[in-house]
Amino acid sequence: MLPSKRRREDTRKPREFLTFTLGGEEYAIDILKVQEIRGYESVTRIANTPTFIKGVINLRGLIVPIVDMRIKFNLGEAVYNEFTVTVILNLGKRVIGIVVDSVSDVISLNEEEIRPAPEFGTFDMQYLLGLAAVNDRMLILVDIERLMSSAEMALIEQSAT
Repeated sequence: MLPSKRRREDTRKPREFLTFTLGGEEYAIDILKVQEIRGYESVTRIANTPTFIKGVINLRGLIVPIVDMRIKFNLGEAVYNEFTVTVILNLGKRVIGIVVDSVSDVISLNEEEIRPAPEFGTFDMQYLLGLAAVNDRMLILVDIERLMSSAEMALIEQSAT
């Protein structure tokens, strides 16, 4: 009986999320997926890749694909400045970088603070964990692993579920 009680308590533990901005909106991803945060650096372009895949970087001998999230989410022209960062993610057996406008902070959210995202006819909500209102901020919680394993992205293997 102890293991089931422990499982129930585990679901009540707050989850930590890294928050970042894209355009005028704030997004968040599971902090456990984040390996490191780096300043934006130029990438090596690869021919015939989708526009949201900026290219690759050499990260200590590892070739890492870089995805520009502003382009991926169709949030206008990407502008790179001193606040632009690359968040290096460790997703399963792959390391992937995402370019975001800026990183804000790390926040803890309880499951009851996360609300389901409303359904929109033209937007695929399967990549969102939900929405969270924190003080006067609205955070869009992205299921980054599901997004990166989607057929369109095909950057990590889809998990067998």
